[in-house]
Amino acid sequence: MPNNNNSVTTGLVAAGAFCAGSLLTAAFYQKQTTAPKKALLFPATEGASSSSPATPSIKYPEYDYEKDPQGSFLKVCEMLISELVTHELPLKYDLPPKETQWIKEMLDYNVKGGKMNRGMMVVDAGVAIFKQQNQGRSPSNTDLCQLAVLGWSIEWLQAWLLVADDIMDSSVTRRGQACWYKKLEHIWYIAINDAVTMEALVFKIMKKHLGQHSHYIQLVDLMQETTLQTEMGQLSDTLCDVLELKDLTPARWQWIVQYKTSYYSFYLSVAFAMTFFQIDNAQAYNAARDILVIMGIYFQAQDDYLDCFATSEQLGKVGTDIADKKCGWLFTKAYHELANPQQVAFLDQHYGKCKVGSEEEEQIKQLYRDLKLPQIYQEYEQSSYTKIMEMKNSAQHGAVLEQAGVPWEVFQLFLEKVYKRSK
Repeated sequence: MPNNNNSVTTGLVAAGAFCAGSLLTAAFYQKQTTAPKKALLFPATEGASSSSPATPSIKYPEYDYEKDPQGSFLKVCEMLISELVTHELPLKYDLPPKETQWIKEMLDYNVKGGKMNRGMMVVDAGVAIFKQQNQGRSPSNTDLCQLAVLGWSIEWLQAWLLVADDIMDSSVTRRGQACWYKKLEHIWYIAINDAVTMEALVFKIMKKHLGQHSHYIQLVDLMQETTLQTEMGQLSDTLCDVLELKDLTPARWQWIVQYKTSYYSFYLSVAFAMTFFQIDNAQAYNAARDILVIMGIYFQAQDDYLDCFATSEQLGKVGTDIADKKCGWLFTKAYHELANPQQVAFLDQHYGKCKVGSEEEEQIKQLYRDLKLPQIYQEYEQSSYTKIMEMKNSAQHGAVLEQAGVPWEVFQLFLEKVYKRSK
């Protein structure tokens, strides 16, 4: 017969050992989680020889968010360009002076001059989120400048996409000046390399300024994912050149603009700010995406409308959608939903086959007016605004975002920037 006292003793010893082991394990993991985070290293791409000068410490400009948000945002761009052309490229990559000067002039010409809504919205969203999380306190100067770096990452993404887009569309002007490839004249093809160079520089500035951020990998993943989504939308848009007009449907238009416009022009700005302030709630990102995709689709319909009916002085460019056979909101509405057989035949004969400023182009614009598309657009604009605002009180959207620390103010700010714009 076994000795019960021995069994009890053995059990107590085993239990004690187990508890001690558990406590030691817990202490080990507690130490692991509370220990300072090690610096993230990039040994495979450091690339600096022992004789190379040390990378200078980052000195951010003063960011006056309250009194001069636009001027402060522009200062960060100047800082980024200066870092690249005074240290990064000539010293770390041995880039010769002529090439370095080319990069500076190319960046100055292409990344500035826009409305900067996408980039500044990262800062606006970040400030609103931080205040929500911190009882109304304002973020630090470093936080503001790093949010602005993320904002300029989007603006530089926008810049290289426009350089490439202008070549593919044979555009003439952009932001009130000659398209970059047009400015280069007989060496226009260098603009193709400039576009992909700007894309590479986006990741360079992100690494320099956010490489040690706790969510750096998520920030880079977000930029890479959004870039791919945008390029897929651009592919679908470009393939319209070889499709028949009957294939340019409202459904195709919506898919194109969701991928080509909504993700990088709207969702990325807010998702960057959420990620920067370490929001990890997937439902909150889903809610933000739902709202911002609708906003982006509305924005592109607005862009299509303005391309046709706004003046070149308003737009800062010459509208070319009719001549370029674009799968646009006006065309898809007219061709598939509103036009009679005679009007469809006229579009078949001239849409995408006339020149900018030609009589045929003006006749197509008049056809749109005859179909009351300007009035239909106004109704669509109002319904889009109403639909977005209704999501504020939705349990799946506004409530989820509020709980995650993202106030509705973020979306209200974005909507106010684009609602009923005229340029």
